[in-house]
Amino acid sequence: MQSLAFDIAHVLAGSLVLASFMLLYQDRLSSLINVYAVQSILLALAVAWQGYAQHAPHLFITAAIALVFKAAVIPFVLRRMITQFGLHREVDTVVGIGQTMLLGLGLVALAMVVMLQVTTGAAPLARADLAFALAVVLLGLLMMVTRRNAVSQVVGFMSMENGLVLAATGAKGMPLVVEISVAFSVLIAFIVIGIFLFRIRERFDTVDVGALDRSRGERQ
Repeated sequence: MQSLAFDIAHVLAGSLVLASFMLLYQDRLSSLINVYAVQSILLALAVAWQGYAQHAPHLFITAAIALVFKAAVIPFVLRRMITQFGLHREVDTVVGIGQTMLLGLGLVALAMVVMLQVTTGAAPLARADLAFALAVVLLGLLMMVTRRNAVSQVVGFMSMENGLVLAATGAKGMPLVVEISVAFSVLIAFIVIGIFLFRIRERFDTVDVGALDRSRGERQ
């Protein structure tokens, strides 16, 4: 039974890493948001399975929060933003998709090597989940760095947060009060980012963050 729990947790956590690579591969905002919703569903399943394997009922609440807010509410709001603001539908990249994917592979290898070395005394289930979680965080950071469009950077930020939630639940879970506070913090951050996107759209008629650099250069 313990081996089965490990295998299923391994598959679910690995699926989150695969979803992170799919996020890096997308070239349209609609597809990007759909893949983020799929990643959030996988996160909810992974957290729920950890709740079952660890006999931690509070993790089922965390899984429900991820399923409702991350997989449904946030993608819905992002799609509404794109429609209402008339945003550019393509994802603008700093480097090519191929180069980004190669960088992503390197970051995943780095996450595996580092995390498996520093968690030698932890349980096998926790070690695997922490390694996959760090990979998701690094891939989300890579997405934020290599994308010009503010919406895609928001998705990268939310993907990073998915990795942090996976890490916390894999390490025997967080106290419920911390999980709820993290959920509300993410919602508040999402509202602030929404206002930020609106102001960029209102001022520059685009959400390409390069417009900020061009505007600053014009004023000098």
